[in-house]
Amino acid sequence: MSWQPAADRYSKMKYNRTGRSGLKLASCDQSLKRMGLDYVDIFYSHRFDPETPLEETCGALDHIVRSGRALYVGISSYNSQRSREAAAILKELGTPCLIHQPSYSMLNRWVEDDRLLDTLDEVGMGSIVFSPLAQGMLTTKYLGGIPEDSRAAQNHFLKRDYIRPSIIDNIRKLNEIAERRGQTLAQMAIAWVLRGGRVTSALIGASRSSQIVDCVKALDNLEFSVEELAEIDVYAREADINLWAKSAERE
Repeated sequence: MSWQPAADRYSKMKYNRTGRSGLKLASCDQSLKRMGLDYVDIFYSHRFDPETPLEETCGALDHIVRSGRALYVGISSYNSQRSREAAAILKELGTPCLIHQPSYSMLNRWVEDDRLLDTLDEVGMGSIVFSPLAQGMLTTKYLGGIPEDSRAAQNHFLKRDYIRPSIIDNIRKLNEIAERRGQTLAQMAIAWVLRGGRVTSALIGASRSSQIVDCVKALDNLEFSVEELAEIDVYAREADINLWAKSAERE
């Protein structure tokens, strides 16, 4: 890792230990204490904060690495413009941004409109997408209604309003495509975000070990024909389920 001194406009920059960037440092310390660790591999800035100068946020991330609390840093839910700006600042500080963690799925395609993956390619940053299963919508769980033990039933992160008939009809069509490919819908959804090799990895959430086994099998078939991708595009429509849009400065 390079430790070249930053440009003058950053080298004299001091982040406020009692302000929002100070809270980021405190959050890191609290996390390390809870986990019983001296450091983590990657520490993320999970949301762009319009109330804090980006130079200050990046300065806090740089300090976290230099102080030994993390080996690398990443960002999450930053749009293309802010990602480019953060990458440039962190590069000058000598703590390159390793990875970006955006939400991305067949029902949440904002990264395509934002050209985020193009930006990450240009600045040399990896991407690990989260919620590739759209919080469980891209499974067969909701095809027959809303199960009592589901996220949608709790009406918390996954709202009941998201389970609209038009969306379910599209998911049912996507499931038919997955079956023709010899995959579960979850497997195809993960394979789809990994298509073409531009996404580094996909982050899944699982409540049962069987779900992990099912998702890993997505790696058995990552190839899509032109015809399959065209058919998927008919039904893989933006469903307005991006809970993180505001932090990506899309609103």
